Amino acid sequence: MPEIRFFVSPDGRDDGPGTAEQPFATPKAAQKAVRAATSAMTGDVIVSFTTGVYRLDESLAFTDTHGDSGSNGFRVVYQAQDYGTAGQAKVELSGGREITGWATGDDGVWTAPIGDLAPRRLAVDGTPATRAARTDGLPGSVTKTSTGYVTDSVEPQSWPHPAGLEFVYPGVYPWSEARLSVASISGDASSTTITMAQPAFDNAKSLYDAKWYGAGGDGSWDGLATPSVLENNVAFLTEPGTFAVSRTDAGDHVLHYRPRPGEEIGKTTVVAPVLETLISGQDVHDIVLRGFTFTDATWTGPARTGGYLHYHGNARYERGDFRKIDLGADVGYVHVPAEPVQLPANVSLTSVSRVSLEGNHFTRLGAGGLLIENATDVAVRANVFDEISGSGIAVHTSTRAAVEDNLVHHIGTEYRGSPAVLVVESAETSVAHNEIHDVPHNGIVITGGERAEGTQVVSNLVERSMGKLMDGGGIYLSAPQGSSHAGGALVRGNVIRDVLTSYNFGLYADYGAAWITVLGNIVHRADTPIVLQVGPPMENVAFVGNFWDALPDGYDTPPESVTVAGNTVLPKESFDDAIRADPAGADILARAGRRGLER
Repeated sequence: MPEIRFFVSPDGRDDGPGTAEQPFATPKAAQKAVRAATSAMTGDVIVSFTTGVYRLDESLAFTDTHGDSGSNGFRVVYQAQDYGTAGQAKVELSGGREITGWATGDDGVWTAPIGDLAPRRLAVDGTPATRAARTDGLPGSVTKTSTGYVTDSVEPQSWPHPAGLEFVYPGVYPWSEARLSVASISGDASSTTITMAQPAFDNAKSLYDAKWYGAGGDGSWDGLATPSVLENNVAFLTEPGTFAVSRTDAGDHVLHYRPRPGEEIGKTTVVAPVLETLISGQDVHDIVLRGFTFTDATWTGPARTGGYLHYHGNARYERGDFRKIDLGADVGYVHVPAEPVQLPANVSLTSVSRVSLEGNHFTRLGAGGLLIENATDVAVRANVFDEISGSGIAVHTSTRAAVEDNLVHHIGTEYRGSPAVLVVESAETSVAHNEIHDVPHNGIVITGGERAEGTQVVSNLVERSMGKLMDGGGIYLSAPQGSSHAGGALVRGNVIRDVLTSYNFGLYADYGAAWITVLGNIVHRADTPIVLQVGPPMENVAFVGNFWDALPDGYDTPPESVTVAGNTVLPKESFDDAIRADPAGADILARAGRRGLER
């Protein structure tokens, strides 16, 4: 029997039959029709969307108990009409709301009432706008106190609506960036007192309690001494394309936006994200999503908790105790969350199997882009991830996930420790032929653990990683990745160029990394291509047949059970020409990155 087809169009009607001639108007109506058809499938069910913006009033949730899964060996396919052809429809699934009721003040700033919304992102005619910011920190001579800060400048007393103000601490740990909310600002003619939101500020002091011992140093370290960046206040609204939200206890918030040249009220569309989840999947199987653009979703976690207490990767502190990690008498110590909480994503699939996301665009999103958790046989292929506040793709405790041929760039725009691709304690996962560039910290992160084994990181192209924070690399691996080289992680044929901030490593095996084979990769323009001395020490790691432009420290005296052999150092100044002249190097270059693209 042929497949069953439904159609959706912005010009359709939900009380129609969902045919090409009489399409549905909303994804919800199409989903209802699919649920009625899945119990006795004799072919695929295909739902095609015509060009348009579909604004979701609520999340589109797929659950097996409601009949959303494919059955009898067939799939449910949601797709842009004419997917994969030159005439493919441009379909946007948006969690945003258009802002109306604009007025213009004497200073040219637009204002609009937005009720209880407090957006952290805006899209103006589809282009992201950023929160108004002061990038030179607090004015005056600043002293940290038990409840916040005191400065001898009276300027902060003139900043209106300080309850929406957020302080940013890049490098609070070298690999972390914290965000903390302000509770109030007060003062007199000679000084200003800034009181921070609690308990977030006290928790931050506990989390970022550290000592770092350098040559002749006393270990003093206070990443919270003073914020570097201040965000979201009308006083900072000087640059076109920036906005701020004035917040009140009554929820009568006002959005302020300084327009770019050529933008006009009545002609320019401003969209604020509202939904925190665009798409969710729970226990479903045999579903395909392809050809969509997922946009304009938010995450209100920092407002709910008084800040974003980042630790590493997607992990943050939100509850529980703190654990002290002793890095050695000559290094120091740090504190970490005893119960780390992971950053959520605006598209989230949990306990799913045989699900495919292909050819989609994830953009203008306020959390992570995509989270795959406790899943089996999931494919994430040929998607684009950009303009995302957190990570691009995160895979947690899953088996046989394929993350391949994706383009990930300009992610971590708010939560800068976020990796482009993160794999946590997963088995038989493939991260292959992805292209990653212009990211604030690590490009690819693979963290090990009891479930981790058989992960392959193959032929990825990672350029301009570590753009904001330190102590990371183009590809970062930590903890054991199995129990043997045969069942461990393979990192092969990747090209890593331009690892930007100081104290970085192209290929970084860290924090007790074990059972990893690093074979035939290229590293050019990193602080150093690899690091051999880490704490806890790495074990059973092999660096073989790689090309790089500097000799790593300790190359001739690696740790016991660590193999470093057959690697080639090429001149830094002529590296590009030299690697292309080497047959093995030229082959690695030709294979790296997304397939099907000319290089």
